[in-house]
Amino acid sequence: MIKYNTHDWFKLIFQFHKSDTFRRLLPAMLLVGLYATAVAIIEIEIWQLRYKSTTSLHALLGMVISLLLVFRTNTAYERWWEGRKLWGNLVNSSRNLAMKLNAMLSSDDIAARKELLRLISLYPEVLKLHLRDGKHEAYSHGIHQPNAVASNILKYINGLYMQQKITGDQLIIINTELTTMADVCGSCERIRKTPIPYSYSMFLKKFIFVYVMTIPFGFIKEFGYFIIPAVTFVFYVLVSLEIIAEEIEDPFGEDANDLPTDEFAQNISNNTAEILR
Repeated sequence: MIKYNTHDWFKLIFQFHKSDTFRRLLPAMLLVGLYATAVAIIEIEIWQLRYKSTTSLHALLGMVISLLLVFRTNTAYERWWEGRKLWGNLVNSSRNLAMKLNAMLSSDDIAARKELLRLISLYPEVLKLHLRDGKHEAYSHGIHQPNAVASNILKYINGLYMQQKITGDQLIIINTELTTMADVCGSCERIRKTPIPYSYSMFLKKFIFVYVMTIPFGFIKEFGYFIIPAVTFVFYVLVSLEIIAEEIEDPFGEDANDLPTDEFAQNISNNTAEILR
């Protein structure tokens, strides 16, 4: 995730990060510019603007496509923000679990503290890789790894209960945090495995393409040869919004605008170590 100063307004305007859509779209923008140039030459020099323009139709379609893009970007951002809240819940649950275990366990029980530190710190690492379709080397490839780690945490804590190192009431209190960890995993999987419907995504892409390709025919009389940069800029804006929405709708990857799950996992490990030691 890119970190930046939201108040450094003018610097952000002239800054081009490697994830900026301008770099990614530059080849396509050049092609669109060439297309607009060819259409402008044909309409102005050969046809000499003898036919009626269709500005009203494009203005109406522009309103429709704006509404569709607003819905698209809002839906993608909601998925990104929900993912952020889920990882925030995981951070809080891990801290709470560590603090409760720290209070319940004897300060002399070093072995139990080390094992719980290892397991609690392992869970976000495994979940992070799981959401990226990766595998942690500590577990075999044929299992649901977050569930395996959560099961091991529960088994170990239940073993502490059997050894009478914690009471039954304390075991019930701890169960809330363990349940939250499993719920976070399931909710993240729901976001990860349920993308925007294919038909909606394809329709929007086709709509943008047709709209941009027909702009020179609708506004050539008003803009003349200035239609070339105008079409290129409209293409950049509309397609950039779609690309940004595609990137943030799956917020658990390694793209520049995805959630900093590496940082979250490290923070959980550091906080747990600080509490249990």
